[in-house]
Amino acid sequence: MGLVFRWLVRIVSGLIMLILAAMGLVYFLASQSLPDYDQTLEVNGLTAPVEIVRDTANVPHILAQDDPDVFFGLGYAHAQDRLWQMTVMRRTAQGRLSEIFGPRTLRVDKLLRRLDLYGLAHRSVEVQDDYTKAALRAYAAGVNARLTEINDEALGRGAPEMFLFNAPVSPWQPGDSIAVIKLMALQLSGHLTDEVLRARTSLMLSNPDRLADILPDVPGPGIAALPEYASLFPNLPRYAAGTSFPETPLSPLPKRGLAGASNAWTAAPSRSASGGTLLANDPHLGFTAPGVWYLAHLGLAKGSVIGASIPGIPAIMTGRSDRLGWGVTSSYLDDQDIHIEQLNPENPEEYLTPDGYKEFQTRPSIIEIKGEAPVTLTLRWTENGPVLPGTDYKLETITPPGHVASLSWTALSPQDTSMTASMALMNADNVQDAVTVARQFIAPSQNLSLVDKTTIGMKLIGAMPRRDLQNQSRGRIPTPGWIEANRWQGRLPYADNPEFVAPVGGVLGNTNNKIIDRPFPDHVSYEWGDTQRVHRWERLMQSREVHTRDSFIEAQLDTVSFTARSLLPLIGADLWYTGASAPEGTPERQRQIALSLLADWNGEMNEHLPEPLIYAAWVRALQIRLISDELGPLASEFKHVEPLFIERVYRDIDGAGVWCDVRQSAPVETCTEMARLALDDALIWITERYGSALESLRWGDAHQATHDHPVLGNVPILRYFVNIRQSTSGGDNTLLRGRTSGEGLDPFQNVHGAGYRGVYDFADPNSSVFITATGQSGHFLSRYYDDQAQLWRRGEYIPMSLDLDLARAAAVGVTNLIPR
Repeated sequence: MGLVFRWLVRIVSGLIMLILAAMGLVYFLASQSLPDYDQTLEVNGLTAPVEIVRDTANVPHILAQDDPDVFFGLGYAHAQDRLWQMTVMRRTAQGRLSEIFGPRTLRVDKLLRRLDLYGLAHRSVEVQDDYTKAALRAYAAGVNARLTEINDEALGRGAPEMFLFNAPVSPWQPGDSIAVIKLMALQLSGHLTDEVLRARTSLMLSNPDRLADILPDVPGPGIAALPEYASLFPNLPRYAAGTSFPETPLSPLPKRGLAGASNAWTAAPSRSASGGTLLANDPHLGFTAPGVWYLAHLGLAKGSVIGASIPGIPAIMTGRSDRLGWGVTSSYLDDQDIHIEQLNPENPEEYLTPDGYKEFQTRPSIIEIKGEAPVTLTLRWTENGPVLPGTDYKLETITPPGHVASLSWTALSPQDTSMTASMALMNADNVQDAVTVARQFIAPSQNLSLVDKTTIGMKLIGAMPRRDLQNQSRGRIPTPGWIEANRWQGRLPYADNPEFVAPVGGVLGNTNNKIIDRPFPDHVSYEWGDTQRVHRWERLMQSREVHTRDSFIEAQLDTVSFTARSLLPLIGADLWYTGASAPEGTPERQRQIALSLLADWNGEMNEHLPEPLIYAAWVRALQIRLISDELGPLASEFKHVEPLFIERVYRDIDGAGVWCDVRQSAPVETCTEMARLALDDALIWITERYGSALESLRWGDAHQATHDHPVLGNVPILRYFVNIRQSTSGGDNTLLRGRTSGEGLDPFQNVHGAGYRGVYDFADPNSSVFITATGQSGHFLSRYYDDQAQLWRRGEYIPMSLDLDLARAAAVGVTNLIPR
């Protein structure tokens, strides 16, 4: 027996030693790619030395004798910290993910090949101005210098992920940076999805008047009636299930409600306590680890700039110089239209145009797939744009037999000068100069918030499609592509883009709200990203005569929900304090406790409170009850609560109260009954998920920010090292916006929000502050992978200073790049 025991001990000890040795080997290999920030390196492609000073937060301050060398330094720094992220974004734009990830990304690759973003980006290089071309070439040389260093020094293939997904990394090219901008445009575009859903909902509803309830227009002057989709394309079924796009974190396609968002506001000297202009900006994107943003300071010849860049793009996308500050918010410009193209019954290789049948432009494209045989696609384009298969965006549900769908989209330009505009913006002297140079921006369309020393402004930038006044759907639902009036007729002049400079009130802002009210076709959009946050923003801005940097920070971090304050009195109007106290442990008692908590709540979506969770679960359950009867299986497409819908129903606007009645049941249900039943639904769900002690609930337990690694985030054990999870305040409709997923077992997970926050004070520019949601490094073994995460969660910031002495004083390293 003792002999057996001794052998067991030896075997277990041996296994433990093998496991430890394996872990040590893995750590050794992974750590080889950790960059050395304190070195001198000879590189090709420089004209003079470049110095990169890494401050205490690992923000690179890049100094050189001319601008191309500065961009070389930025390319090198991006590749040091985010090489894996950059290569995956490039592969996504190329439609080449399946070469390393296998068939799970094939659908993504097929779509990107059809859109041809990568090819269009490379064709756009030649239309950039000389300054931008030089910057793109220098940036690419900087990235490639890092690749050469990795190969020469055997630096762990550049990133730990490269060991698991080994594939050659080709040199970076100037067009690759433009491809990243186009990829961002795809991630920020939601109008295509909205068009398809509006068409499907129109087919499903028995009463077309109810479309304005569930897909409401932003309040304002009325919109002329649109045709029913069935009248444009008869004989379509009321409902078709449609093919869902594969669930993969590598997909750049935003789910409905998760396209671009953001906040930005500015104050003129007359509304600033310090007498200088102020700007706050927090662009919202899907959360990932590492995050989208990368902080940097570029020492350009005309003056230094500092702010947030995107790895792969040689520009500060939101930030400041000593002369100018700029921020971006999604404009919600309607820059996409779906056209239904009629095939020639005699020849399916032709489609109908206003001039008769024409052949598709076609070419083959081969997709290599890891572990499987290659797939050959036939890419087809019409005069309106690329043809998309019915399995993408569920287009099959609204496309009649004998037809295909094509896409018109401003980002599909082979002469895209958005990169030139981004470069010129960094060198702009003042607000008016910035407005002028931004005319070259094509896509993605943004609201550009601006401040100089004395003036504030906002300009919608990006190409605005010119639509015919007789367009059958005004861009809201797909239209017959063979009718001339439905086709785009070029672009509107830049002067038509909404512009606000030096307003009398001294404050400008945008929360993705409706910014202008003009008749079609100069309308900008019918779909806007916010109808709620703007009300809270208005109150905070007007509650003070003058503002400070700290009051702007306070507004950025505000968690009071205007939506909760406005909806709860409506849906609970006949439920508060009714009936005698119910026995402990009964559903009635739980309902009374919940209503009592909500009655004393001020609408603050604080992570430590129970009320936000009760409220969020209640209104979610309420919307599900209201729409499931009328929309059937299509109800699952409405993943987020639409506050205007709930308000229309409970105020019975234009007869919207009929949504409360369940058509399949004999009794006529009232809205009060539906509210009570929905509250019971919510409390049952909460009890099953978090327990029955309502007073002990925490919103933050349900509303965790999910900064997950797109590739390794689901790998057992490893996910605990690469994912960054945080309990967070805020919600769908607070200024501190934490957009929930709206689906799955955890529908209130925070999946989309401010990955970057910045507040710039031009009374003392170096007192400006900024922060990202994760950290500078994309290497999960780096201390800078998540060092900013807890600061971000707590609403803290780091200095945004151009003071080089301050950067050097606490530098974590200085890299000197010397021409070889």
